[in-house]
Amino acid sequence: MPLRPTVPRQWLSSDSAPGVALLGATAAAMVWLNCAGHSYTTWWSIEWGPSGVGLHQDLRAWVDDALMTLFFFVIGLELKAELTRGRLRHPRQAIVPVVAAVGGAIVPAVLFLTLIRGGDAAAGWGVPMATDPAFALGVLALITRRTPGGVRTLLLAIATVDDALAVLVIAIGYAESVGWGWLACAAAGCLLVVGMRRAGISSIWPYVPVGVAVWFATFHSGVHATFAGVVLALLTPAGPVDGRHVLDDLLHVLTPISTFVVVPVFALVNAGVRLDAAALGAAAGSMVMWSVWASLLIGKFVGVAGSIAVTTASGLGRLPADVGAGHVIGLALTAGLGFTVSLLVAELAYTDSAMIEDAKIGVMAASLVAAIASAVALTLADRRIRI
Repeated sequence: MPLRPTVPRQWLSSDSAPGVALLGATAAAMVWLNCAGHSYTTWWSIEWGPSGVGLHQDLRAWVDDALMTLFFFVIGLELKAELTRGRLRHPRQAIVPVVAAVGGAIVPAVLFLTLIRGGDAAAGWGVPMATDPAFALGVLALITRRTPGGVRTLLLAIATVDDALAVLVIAIGYAESVGWGWLACAAAGCLLVVGMRRAGISSIWPYVPVGVAVWFATFHSGVHATFAGVVLALLTPAGPVDGRHVLDDLLHVLTPISTFVVVPVFALVNAGVRLDAAALGAAAGSMVMWSVWASLLIGKFVGVAGSIAVTTASGLGRLPADVGAGHVIGLALTAGLGFTVSLLVAELAYTDSAMIEDAKIGVMAASLVAAIASAVALTLADRRIRI
């Protein structure tokens, strides 16, 4: 007879759980800010950390720079797994999600810049480039009993590549003046990791202080510290080391922490936006808000669907056997769910608080429409198949 604890464990391992956790944290942030705005702002502005080494910053910065490094480390591990033994291992299968992710990143950025037409607001070109895997898979889980497994596999591959591209955008497009000495120190730390691997060190703990040192050097280099997470993840051995599957062990331990701690805390810190009449009225008249909204919904759809159509029509790649044209439409709409990374880029792109808030409202509004539209499109696609 199964024990009762298996029920919450089964739910936590479901595709819908991350989306629910992220949605709950987002709702909490909005309620907190709109009901007790002063305490919300004051709390996340508390400064902490050793000032002697340049790490005295507020709690919001600690979440964005440190906790999110763990999030991107997990993204990097997932990418490494996909590249070595997953869908991205086979060139013919990999080219569809890779090209779709690239198209789904470039087209929204170009559309955003076209709509904004220069000025300080143009700095937000990276906001609509990323797809949120937690929300995307959560929406898909609502209809997972009917939707073919190939749709989930393709969506996960696109979202993984998409987030990896987002790290490059953050690291290069939003880097401050680069300190090449610090960057060299970070590179030296990565070489040390490689040397430790070749020396046969399979225990994870010796790598932790080296990884922290790489993060510290990257943080001071002017390149966003989260970049260190992806680089270190890609250096993780995919095969067994002394009989130990390090990559699998790390994913097993860190994925729940990233999903149910890091991402919800990030949402609690960054998803707080004012929803009073004045704030919504200002957003409705903001070109930043409408450009983000249109770029996520229209740009993502055109970029993903168009890239898939061109790739498959040219014969360069092929879709899974159970994925049809209707599923591609639903998949491309799902890509408009650009939450976590989009909010992070909004904080990096703008210094003006009004622009940050307008961009965040645009992200949330687009994600809401994308969730509804993709659910409808995928449901209709599945009904046509059954008929």
